[in-house]
Order: sequence, then C-alpha cells, then structure tokens
Amino acid sequence: MGRTALFGGTFDPVHNAHLTIARAAVERFSLARVLFVPAANPPHKAGGTAAPFEDRFRMLELACAGEPAFEVSRIEEGTARSYSILTIGKLLAGGEGPLSFLIGADAFAEIRTWHRWEEVAASVEFIVVTRPGASWEVPPGAVVHELGGINLPVSSSEIRARLAAGDFSLPVPPAVLDYIRERGLYRSRP
Repeated sequence: MGRTALFGGTFDPVHNAHLTIARAAVERFSLARVLFVPAANPPHKAGGTAAPFEDRFRMLELACAGEPAFEVSRIEEGTARSYSILTIGKLLAGGEGPLSFLIGADAFAEIRTWHRWEEVAASVEFIVVTRPGASWEVPPGAVVHELGGINLPVSSSEIRARLAAGDFSLPVPPAVLDYIRERGLYRSRP
C-alpha cells in the first residue's frame, strides 16, 4: 500500500480548488490516496464552522464520489478539539502509514502554533501547496515537499459570502451545490 496524504480542514464548504489540489498531489507524489478529514471542532476557528459537521462530511462525500483515490474520514467526529497530532496518532495506530500531510502555505506558516507541532513534524511528511507571495519556513525536523503551480483564487469564506447573497454560480461541484440548496446552508441570517 502506498503513501496516504491527510487533507484536513473545515471544508466549509468543500470547493473545486480542494479537489484540484488533491488530484495534483496524487499525481505529483504518487499517492495511494488522499484522506479528507473534516475538523469537527477546529482549534484555530474561534467562531466554529458555518455548517454542522454532518453537512460538511456529506458535502465531502458528494465531492469525492467517482474519485478512486479520495476517501472521507470521520476520525475527528465528536466534541473534542480536532488536533492534528491526535488524528495522526489514531491513523498510525490503526496501521496507516507512511503519512503525508497536505496543507496550504498559509496554514503551514502557522505550524509552530499547533498543539504538539514538533510531534506532528516528526510523524508526517508535508506537502505544502505554495502560491505566489506566500512565505514560510521549514521548522526543525519537518520534511517538506512543495506543490506549486496551482493558481486557485477561491476561498470557502468567499463562497459562503456569495451563497449568503444568493449567488449560486460558484466553483463548487454540482452535487455539493445541490446539497447546499436542498439543506438551505449558508443563507444570510436576518
């Protein structure tokens, strides 16, 4: 079995850029699979998420359908804080590995603020999605591979704002957009 890349985040909502990044990582680093891990209770999002865990999980399932190398995990489900080191520990204890950690340059630049970051750095190899102007440094003990050349000017927060304004012409998989409509997610609140 080849290398698995852990792709964590709030995925609030998942969008085409997430899928493009995952496909590029599979191709460039010969990954066996990308494990999408929606954070149930992310420590770096003080206000929580806009959509509940179950909806974000279901949107990921819809987005990953038909992608043989993509899998969605419930490993962070629950009320406990979603710390990467705990997720990595559970995966390694379950026989997963070797593990890569697929992460954007902005998030990687904050790695030293993470809970037990030194252990995270020692447990995985990072695939850092770079973009022009992004700056970060490799912390001691970290193995980093760069995934560049992907220009994706889209963010989940921008998509949420556009959805709240009633804009449905978005870079989101059609099945996910249908789900958002059906469930009334991201509507503007009075």
